[in-house]
Amino acid sequence: MRKKIFNVLAIITIATTLSSCATVFGGPISACQRTKPAMGEPARAVRGAALVADILLFWPGAIVDFATGAIYRPCDYRDYR
Repeated sequence: MRKKIFNVLAIITIATTLSSCATVFGGPISACQRTKPAMGEPARAVRGAALVADILLFWPGAIVDFATGAIYRPCDYRDYR
């Protein structure tokens, strides 16, 4: 019985950490994605497709993406607007 409980908890933990779309498909996370903008700086842009996918597929994945900073667009994106 304990082995079953352990296996279920392990599967849930792995699914939670690996199911965030921006973390898995977004590529490497840059330093500017990890740092919070200072006062007066513009807010970071969010990857809309990754956010919608996180909400539709497995909403705790959005928490993981925001915690790691993977949900934010890379800073180079602002240069192409």
